[in-house]
Amino acid sequence: MAEVEDAEQIGNHQQFWNALADVLSAPCDTYELLDNALRSWLDLVAKARDEYLDEEDEIASCSERLIASPIFSTHKDYVRTQIIYSLLQEDDYAPLHIIANFLLSDGRSEEETFRRMIKEGCFLRLLELIKGCGSLDTRLHRLLLQLLYEMSRIERLRDEDLLHIDDGFVTYLFQLIEALADDANDPYHYSVIRVLLVLNEQYMVATTSAVADPTSPVTPMTNRVIKILSNHGSSFRTFGENIILLLNRETETSQQLLILKLLYLLFTTSATYEYFYTNDLHVLLDVIIRNLLDLPSEMDVLRHTYLRVLAPLLAHTQLRHPPYYKRDQILSLVTLLRGTDNAHFMPPEPTTVRLVERVAKTPWLAGSDPDSPEYPSPLGRLSPSQTGSAVSVIAKVSEKPGVKTPSRKLDVESNTRDQTEHLSSPPKPPPPRTLRVQKSLPEVPKHRHGAPVVKPPVPVPRLHTSGATPKKMPPKLPPPRRRAKVLAADGESVTPTEQLPTAETAPVS
Repeated sequence: MAEVEDAEQIGNHQQFWNALADVLSAPCDTYELLDNALRSWLDLVAKARDEYLDEEDEIASCSERLIASPIFSTHKDYVRTQIIYSLLQEDDYAPLHIIANFLLSDGRSEEETFRRMIKEGCFLRLLELIKGCGSLDTRLHRLLLQLLYEMSRIERLRDEDLLHIDDGFVTYLFQLIEALADDANDPYHYSVIRVLLVLNEQYMVATTSAVADPTSPVTPMTNRVIKILSNHGSSFRTFGENIILLLNRETETSQQLLILKLLYLLFTTSATYEYFYTNDLHVLLDVIIRNLLDLPSEMDVLRHTYLRVLAPLLAHTQLRHPPYYKRDQILSLVTLLRGTDNAHFMPPEPTTVRLVERVAKTPWLAGSDPDSPEYPSPLGRLSPSQTGSAVSVIAKVSEKPGVKTPSRKLDVESNTRDQTEHLSSPPKPPPPRTLRVQKSLPEVPKHRHGAPVVKPPVPVPRLHTSGATPKKMPPKLPPPRRRAKVLAADGESVTPTEQLPTAETAPVS
């Protein structure tokens, strides 16, 4: 084909992107032209994978360009069908890498792609490819694990798909984690862990659905993740360490629920009560306490799941033995979640209160003497009916992928930061003042009512050469008072002073 010859003649990075743009801009008026364009796109990108596309983001860019092109926008269903069929039929690793990348990119933006892949039987094909290419093509292997995980957490798998998972495949995944134990931050590490977590969830959903469905087969489906950990848990401790680290770091609600579902089964299955190291249990308890205190009031579903895990964690694991790690903090948490000391706030939700009481009845929290013969066995803390009911409830709990868990602490810090920025920001300068033109003051008049104003002369102090002090002059006498006349009763004026006794007429005693 001409397109393949053009692909073989590409000599550098820029020529590749130019050729890709030409392929995606070609008119496709018929299905034959559309098939040729898709085949040219796949051949071009597959040949450039090992030469020019070293990063996965570059391959993802090729997929995004196809999704944004008229080829896909006008024929979405047809293009998806052709690429899904290519996944089922292709054997070469380079084209499979491009196909898997496209399906992952398209499925993350349109979940219907993943549902269609399950209906077409892509799950079994992915299992086969993951088993076969692990040591031959690491890039493809990691991408297939991501695709399997994303597809499985969107839609419930068919029972025939789960039945094709054998002990060997699950053991192989656990062995991969142990082989990568030296680098816990390797993203390849978490791709494998997430596949195991989502398979465990699929087993839980299938088991609870079979119990509720009277037409389901009598033989229950075996949860092979729990089976392998029950039989060989001591050989796969790295997995346990890493799911606790994941729970500590995870901010996505759906991811936290996946981890909590597995933890619940481990703490309610007698063979895995002590799967974790004691130090790891201490870390896990710290994480659970912190997250319960940090959850906002509206996150009831996630809070209930944490409490359902906390009860068997305290009752069944090594934490039930002295010195009773974080006993006071757990009791404070119980008091807080009960709401007994918060009379001014809304009472807690009834399910929360019931689950908190289950935690509070843990013997070593309630104050019972562990050495007493009346101390109940930790194996009997949760009855089979309670365990079965909780499994069905936890199995149904879900959240849309990508939803982040809100944090009460982050909200408070955000509000505080906003207030601090408001207070620390410099005040706005006052508006500029308008300067008014100052008027000159009027002159003081030199005449008053036509008469010139004469300033009194300033007295000049007299100097006495003799050195004698000048004689003081007595003050002037005040002017005589006017005598007021008062009218008498008969109308004659009388001087008031005539009625007063004088010095001459005053009697002498």
